[in-house]
Amino acid sequence: MSRYEKEVTESKRFEFGENWGNFLQVLDNERILQAEQSLKNMLEIENLEGKRFLDIGSGSGLFSLAARRLGARVYSFDYDPNSVACTKELKRRYFSDDHNWIVEEGDVLNKKYLSELGEFDIVYSWGVLHHTGDMWKALENICTNVADEGKLYIAIYNDQGRKSKYWKTIKELYNKSPNFIKLWIVSLCLFRLWAPTIIRDLASGKPMYSWRNYSKKRGMSPWYDVVDWVGGYPFEVAKPEEIFEFYKKSGFGLAKLVTCGGGLGCNEYVFIKKDLN
Repeated sequence: MSRYEKEVTESKRFEFGENWGNFLQVLDNERILQAEQSLKNMLEIENLEGKRFLDIGSGSGLFSLAARRLGARVYSFDYDPNSVACTKELKRRYFSDDHNWIVEEGDVLNKKYLSELGEFDIVYSWGVLHHTGDMWKALENICTNVADEGKLYIAIYNDQGRKSKYWKTIKELYNKSPNFIKLWIVSLCLFRLWAPTIIRDLASGKPMYSWRNYSKKRGMSPWYDVVDWVGGYPFEVAKPEEIFEFYKKSGFGLAKLVTCGGGLGCNEYVFIKKDLN
């Protein structure tokens, strides 16, 4: 039994890949274009022609696909075998037999594995490293994969103090529960997370506006994102200043920051690795 299988069996890890497999059923061209645009906005580029792009924790494969469509040579890996299968499926659909997109199973906590991958112009890991079980080690390990003057684009859960501890308890409960209880937990959390927004949209004369336009953020799905959020375990968080100081000491400069306003969700960071030569 692999370490991944052992963690799932012991209810210590959420099976993200199964959720991503369901997401692929609703993936369409509009969502792909939104994913491309989000990369353009955060990386402040128009294309990735000639760039080497490393997708750490590729999940559904959507952003690997977006990077490849923007011209990058893409290397995707994930710890979850089902997520690897999802990424391979997207490659099969859109870039079959393409030697400029490699997909495989890998572990970001394995420093030897990362060192063998080499350096990349763009290292991307959105909402992944806080699910490894050792976030700070993961954040440190990926430093060597960023080429000098290269960009590191990550998203890490915001530390909300007591609220974050509350959500960690919910996630632990979810992963230990039978399927019918999991559905009940997700339904309650969906109401908790979305009810204020739905009521606000209704009051403004735009029923379900935010739900219908959710994919415009990053091409994602509100339902599958809620499942991902509720089940997502292991679970760690960090304050923006902690991430900033951590990478500052490692020779990175902050190029762009988009926070979740101190609330629930991820803070997004783009760092540039300084050339010390």
